[in-house]
Formats: sequence, structure tokens, C-alpha cells
Amino acid sequence: MTIEAGIEGRHAQAARVAVSVRNVDMSFADFHAVKDASFDLEDGRFLTILGPSGSGKTTLLRMIAGFQKPSAGEIFINGKPVSATPPHKRSIGMVFQKLALFPHMTAAENVAFPLKMRRFDATTIPERVQRYLDLVHLGGYADRRIHQLSGGQQQRVAIARALVFEPDLLLLDEPLAALDRKLREEMQLEFRRIQRELGVTTINVTHDQREALVVSDEVIVMDKGVIQQKAPPSATYRTPANAFVAGFIGVTNFISGKVTATSGDTVSFDVGGSEVTGTWAAQGAAPSVGASVTGALRAEQVRLAASEAELSGCQTTRRGVVRDAIFEGERLVYEIDLAPGTLLRVFDHDAAAHKQFAIGDNVAMGWNARDVLTFPN
Repeated sequence: MTIEAGIEGRHAQAARVAVSVRNVDMSFADFHAVKDASFDLEDGRFLTILGPSGSGKTTLLRMIAGFQKPSAGEIFINGKPVSATPPHKRSIGMVFQKLALFPHMTAAENVAFPLKMRRFDATTIPERVQRYLDLVHLGGYADRRIHQLSGGQQQRVAIARALVFEPDLLLLDEPLAALDRKLREEMQLEFRRIQRELGVTTINVTHDQREALVVSDEVIVMDKGVIQQKAPPSATYRTPANAFVAGFIGVTNFISGKVTATSGDTVSFDVGGSEVTGTWAAQGAAPSVGASVTGALRAEQVRLAASEAELSGCQTTRRGVVRDAIFEGERLVYEIDLAPGTLLRVFDHDAAAHKQFAIGDNVAMGWNARDVLTFPN
């Protein structure tokens, strides 16, 4: 089958569910690594499972791969239950952080290896290997040994090896974690390009927030073994399901206080003697007066100026004192006292001018109620 034919076949079944996880648990002695996980992934989609260390994301991926058997629940691939199916009988390609390439083989020999293990027709292997090396932009490197390739080129060999037998599913277990930032960001785009070109259903595991947003059609956020949210990247970022998701993705300020008034989805609460107004973002009715809440305010949604008069478009304005200013190249990050015990991180929005405030300056900050996503404590 040609690459093009494989793509057409996958597009024809675009709405088919490729992976279905149903009420899956995984326990190790007294440690509950994954708790009642359920989700569906349609054919041809790129899903990233995102979360901190110990969140259960890698355990979930290993169960899908077949390296661990769920304590409860079932996993379906293309509609068939696979918990009793060993890894080598699942049509899955994998790329790990440790690439496990064979150093004594050339790039072409590494890519050919899974074809030989699956007893492909030997006369078709060279042409297929060359096509996949071309796909990952390594067409001229077939005869190079692994030690003669850069880190990024080795990653490309690993991708070609995982895809050359045209698996139903590609699993990525933090394969970019060991690369430097610039190369990691380049490879993120490469993963996305290749996945889109082939249309292969892909599940990626990472703790890198940017990677999850850049490469994915959908993102699952996990914490303490529980799926917190499954949504497209833009929805994960803009409408987080809870305070954990809001805090894990992006630079988020948390402002806590007691509710002073509510009106529909609008919630006002006291922060150190100053009132902050936000939008109720949690499931269920808005809280009652006196309840403890936390507002999540992203750093890029705060406007910064020398005076309130410059913030006329903002519904809320407050003054604060600059405690630190951090230059990050494309932006400045300020840390500003809003109230005793409440420090806001704010991005400079004038990247061209970089009008820098000094530590100790008294500045004005502004935002709108819709920017303060409010959750229960």
C-alpha cells in the first residue's frame, strides 16, 4: 500500500473511533496510578495526554500499548478489546524518550528492522524504507550510522521506524524531552507535519504545555490519576474545566477571597480589602455570599500602565508595586503586589517599545471580568 492510499483510506473513515478507553483503572499495591479513565479518540486525530510527573499519563499510555494490563476496565482499538492482546500483536508504532536505535546499524537498516521482523516481502523493503526516510527529510542519510547523526536526525529515524509498517496507532512517550529547547520546538512542528501528511492516529504523552498546544487536535489533562479535561487545545487554554487545568497550562495568577456578591455568572469577591469581579467558570450554580473562591487570571490578560486613565477599556483597575522585572527576550515579565500576600505576574504587551517599569514603581493594572475565571476553593 502506498502512503497516499493509506491516507485516502483513513480519510474515508475519518469519523471512526480508533481508540476507546472505558473505565480503566491501574493500581500498584496501595498506589492508584489511573482512576476510572474513559475517552474516545477518532481515527486520524492527534491526542496529547498532558500532566505533571506522577499524574498517570505514562501509565495510561503503557496500558494502551499493552505493556501493562489494566486492573479494571477495557481498552478498544478499532472496536476490538485488547487487554488480553500482547504488545507485538497490536498494530502500534512507538517512539520513546530513549530512542532504542541500534548503533551498529545504518539509518536505513534501523528503519527496515520492523519490516523484517514482520516478514514483509524483502523485495519491497528498500523502496518502502527510502519513502519513509524521505518523509522525515533524511533521504540522503540512509547509509549513516546512528552515531553519525545529530539528536534531531536520530529522532527522525525513530519516527520513520515507528511508521514504516503503517501501524493503526502511533504512540509517543515524551520523545522530545531530552532535546534542547530550539530543537524540541522544531521537532514538535515536524511531528505535526508528518502526522497530518500520513493521517495516522497518534497519542502523545508530555509534560510540556507548549508541545501539547502546538501539535494536538485534542488535549487530555491528567492529575493524580484522574482525567481533568479533554478538549481541543484552544478550549483547554481558554475555558479550563477547573483551577488545576487553569494553573497547569500557561502563566496563571490565582487570586483568592470571599464572595461579596453574585449576579448570574458574575462573581465579586474580596481580596485584601479590595473587590475583584470575575466570571463563574465551574460546573453548577454560582457560590453564595461568604463562600471561598479562587479567580484564575492569565498573565497576558492583565494590562499595565502608569495610570488608570490609560486603561479606560478595562472594567477593573487596580494599583500595585513592581517587585521584579524579568527580561525574556520577546517579552518582559513583571511581578507586582496587588494586595498583601497576592503577587501578580504580568506580561509587557508592548514588545517593540519595551517601556520598562523599575522595581518599586507604583503602576496601574487593568482587566475585564471575563478574564478572571472563578472556581471554588
